[in-house]
Amino acid sequence: QVQVVESGGGLVQAGGSLRLSCAASGRTSSINLMGWFRQAPGKEREFVAAISWSGGSTYYADSMKGRFTISRDNAKNTVYLQMNSLKPEDTAVYYCAAQIRTSYAYEYWGQGTQVTVSS
Repeated sequence: QVQVVESGGGLVQAGGSLRLSCAASGRTSSINLMGWFRQAPGKEREFVAAISWSGGSTYYADSMKGRFTISRDNAKNTVYLQMNSLKPEDTAVYYCAAQIRTSYAYEYWGQGTQVTVSS
C-alpha cells in the first residue's frame, strides 16, 4: 500500500503563486507516476500534471503548461506542484495520486487540499 498526503493549499489573489506538496509513504517502490488532479465545484475531476517516480519525465494538461511545474524530491518521497499566475478558474480541490506499476491505475489518493484564487 501507498499513503499519499497533500499540503500547501490556501487562499491567494489572482496572479499569485502557491506550491503544493505531496508526500508518499509505504510501498513507494511500486509507484510508476505521481499525478496531480483537481476538481472544481460542479465539475468533473481533471488531470493537471504527472511525473515519473524514477525517471523524472513530466506530463501536463495543455491548459496548465507554462504556469504549473511538477517536480519531485525522491530523497523526501515528495512531489511538488508549483503554480504561478493563478487565475480564479484555478480554484479547486487539488488531489495527489500514485499510479502503480502493475496496474497503471491511480490507486492511491490523498484527501485533497483546497486552493482558492480570489479576483
